Amino acid sequence: MNLLPSLLATTALIGSATAVTFERAYEHLNFKLPVQVTHAPGTEEPLYLVLQGGQIATLPKRELGKQGKLNIVFDITDRPLIGNAFEEGLLSMTFHPDFASNRKVYLYHTLQEPKRSRLTEFQFFADKNAIDPASEKVLIEIPQPFWNHNSGSALFGPDGLLYLAVGDGGGRDDVSRLAQNKMVHNGKILRIDVNRTQGDLPYAIPKDNPFADAKGARPEIFAYGLRNPWGLYFDAQDRLWCADVGQDKYEEINLIENGGNYGWSYREGLHKFERRDDAPPENQKLIDPIFEYDHSKGLSITGGVIYSGETIPEIRGKYIYGDFNFGAVWALHYQDGEVKSNTALSPANAGNGFRPTAFCELPNKELIMLSHDGKIYDLKP
Repeated sequence: MNLLPSLLATTALIGSATAVTFERAYEHLNFKLPVQVTHAPGTEEPLYLVLQGGQIATLPKRELGKQGKLNIVFDITDRPLIGNAFEEGLLSMTFHPDFASNRKVYLYHTLQEPKRSRLTEFQFFADKNAIDPASEKVLIEIPQPFWNHNSGSALFGPDGLLYLAVGDGGGRDDVSRLAQNKMVHNGKILRIDVNRTQGDLPYAIPKDNPFADAKGARPEIFAYGLRNPWGLYFDAQDRLWCADVGQDKYEEINLIENGGNYGWSYREGLHKFERRDDAPPENQKLIDPIFEYDHSKGLSITGGVIYSGETIPEIRGKYIYGDFNFGAVWALHYQDGEVKSNTALSPANAGNGFRPTAFCELPNKELIMLSHDGKIYDLKP
């Protein structure tokens, strides 16, 4: 069994006697900047690894051991994706719910000159496990004034609609004031119907989107007032979890509601944002995060998933998430509308290069963690 170096592999007691460790997986493989592991609906193999540099590969089966290797199924490294390796590049991949019949997949990535983010549809070849580069259909392009706050989550909800998290355009202090500006996509969660078209759009607007028929607002907007949402996740109760990266003092976790305003940049977490003097409109309700932590505990939240596996029953039903800068991982117990506990599963300031970029649920409901330094870890008892 190959564990992280001793400091990071330090176990944390959960309940009375159960400990967890981080076990290195696929250690014979060499790759850079992993941001996601996913799989097609209704399948267990293959697992697809999304690399921020612009490639998608299939991971070898575990039983192959060191004989397995990455198999590249998509490559856009020839495109100008990245100006800054921390937040730009190929950031997300999601399969259409009917992938078995239509072979459609959706990618979210950045581009340069000018800086912009793109949501695009591709199809896998009918006769092989690879994405057809000629099948590209661009759905949305979003101008990005700065290199940071590009977010990175696209996923289908239980309603069959496509959700996309978009950051506030970057810089500091919401300098462009985009998060509360409903005329732009930045600082929002968008929702579209990719199964239909509407007017000149290559998709349709869901009728119950909050601004579907409003003047002075983009109809794709589902929720707004976000800074840099990094990690969307639907749980078994159809709740949409969103981790939002803070600026000066607080990181936060939200449950997203249709039409909800999550406060940035009037607020950071539960607190007034000190660098903004004006107040929100009196008739505007700001939705509180369900949890926040201050910058003594971490500096950049990485959103997670609800653990529903069988290996570690003590954390079943808890939201597993982490902090990119501190290398910390926690299990948040949220029940009946309140946080019951937030248990550390790794030491803060662990070092050793561990920086969680994603927490990914496997087909067997177990959990793996991706690290910015090109490593994958299993969460084990």
